[in-house]
Amino acid sequence: MPRVIYNTATSFNGFIADESNSLDWLFAVEAPEPAVHERFLSGIGVLVQGSTTYEWVLREENLLETPEKWPTYFGPRPTFVFTSRTLPVPEGADVRFVSGAVDTVFERLTEAAGDRDIWIVGGGDLAGQFLDSGYLDEIQLSVAPAALTGGAPLFPRRVNPDALVLREATQQGQFAQLIYEVRR
Repeated sequence: MPRVIYNTATSFNGFIADESNSLDWLFAVEAPEPAVHERFLSGIGVLVQGSTTYEWVLREENLLETPEKWPTYFGPRPTFVFTSRTLPVPEGADVRFVSGAVDTVFERLTEAAGDRDIWIVGGGDLAGQFLDSGYLDEIQLSVAPAALTGGAPLFPRRVNPDALVLREATQQGQFAQLIYEVRR
């Protein structure tokens, strides 16, 4: 069974995007070596995103006009987007739109992932839905040296300390990388 991993960057006060849904603040920070992300992606079979994250990536990376860039970010993996709307798809990208509760599509996600893991790219509420359903196995946070005054919260749920076990804490460039196992 693949693991479900919420891997995201966050400000140190818990926001994944600012009030304008921008990540400009994040890209001002020295990024970790590309090999770190490549190692993580090598174990991923499926990506999962909410519609806000998906639309942000399409817009910011201009993927509808330059669809050849899609594999640079996501490779050949299928991307499942939770949405209730019809959204565009970059030419050649394997994007699958789903709606409803996580429980109703989880089997499709695990089948598509095969023997590799499922990456919840964003957002925080979607990761919370996986937690609520008992499917979230791990939270990987890249904590940036930045504080925001508002925006999209990292995890808009109450999570008590006994629900997580810190497995690893490392420095990746200017980021603190924290890896938590979710207790069932």
